[in-house]
Amino acid sequence: MIVGKVIGSIVSTRKNENLVGNKFMLVEPLEEIGDPSNRIVAVDNIGAGIGEIVLVALGSAARIGCGMENSPVDAAIVGIVDDGVGLSGVPKK
Repeated sequence: MIVGKVIGSIVSTRKNENLVGNKFMLVEPLEEIGDPSNRIVAVDNIGAGIGEIVLVALGSAARIGCGMENSPVDAAIVGIVDDGVGLSGVPKK
């Protein structure tokens, strides 16, 4: 699992039938902010918004975490970070 910042959304009109109706967000890992080669497209079933810090599950954990075991999903937003001591880029409350 990684921590990242949602920096945009992705629109795809044609996709695998198992992905229809899902929202896709562009996430940049916190450790690699500013490096566009490490951005991740993640399925978002929890309603994260642009600018939010999120937890992203990868691989089979992503499919299980978002309830899409039979879908071609490699990354899924599974949580929104409210506070994170020691994480750069996470607002302190």
